[in-house]
Amino acid sequence: MRPDEILVVALGMTVNIAVLMIVALGLSVIFGMMRVINLAHGELIMLGAYTVLTVTRATGSIWLGMAAAPVAVALVGVAVERLIIRFLYGRILDTMLATWGLSLVLVQGVTILFGPATQGLATPLGNFSVGAYSASWYGFFLIVMAALLLAVTYLVFKRTRYGLEARAATQLPEMAAALGVDAARSHMITFAFGAALAGTAGALIAPVTGVVPTIGLAFIARAFMTVIVGGPAVLLGTTAAAALLGIFENLVSYLATPFLGQGALLAVAILILRVLPSGLSGGRQRGV
Repeated sequence: MRPDEILVVALGMTVNIAVLMIVALGLSVIFGMMRVINLAHGELIMLGAYTVLTVTRATGSIWLGMAAAPVAVALVGVAVERLIIRFLYGRILDTMLATWGLSLVLVQGVTILFGPATQGLATPLGNFSVGAYSASWYGFFLIVMAALLLAVTYLVFKRTRYGLEARAATQLPEMAAALGVDAARSHMITFAFGAALAGTAGALIAPVTGVVPTIGLAFIARAFMTVIVGGPAVLLGTTAAAALLGIFENLVSYLATPFLGQGALLAVAILILRVLPSGLSGGRQRGV
């Protein structure tokens, strides 16, 4: 391989890892912190994508749309947690059924409002040349945003009073209640934060994938595999799993086809879970 080709492949691999991190982080927070299996996570990503599409068309600024997406989807997350999820804590099967039903409702509602066709957004920031190849500056932006989202999540859960209360409410609920922690409020904020991360993911991937009501289906399986392979440590596990799975998927996609790349991702995930049933961070305590 020529040096410019190696650089382009390496960049594509890093972008793929960043995308896996971005789409899985919100799910990792909700599942890792709250033990809630949210089958509507893909639809929260979809709502983020449609938010950036709508705001961009209304204002002409894709950056304003990206800023609005996490806020809008966080508000949806608050409504979902208050109206559905809070009645189902500790009932995993019921939660899965409820969120699966919610996903169907959201997809159908957005299809009615916006139609089933794929709608595009221009990819911002332009391109640059790497030898005989062309690459997008937006790929670098996705890498930076993945690192920023990881840093923000770490700071929120490790360096704030809310983060301490949220971890206490999920890991030691009886002690947290005895100390006056409002577990219901903490759970609501945590779910809203995970929803905001999902909305951010939808806004970030919209320019490179196109916006369609079923956009979540393209990412929900990869997000779940990343979270489960990562194990109980939300940030460390998600980062390690995204890196490992992203490398294998990108290499196989480059050497063969994208279809075989997705198959390789699934095969690697199964192999890891066969060897490490608790995931890559299985030796660590559950939490951030």
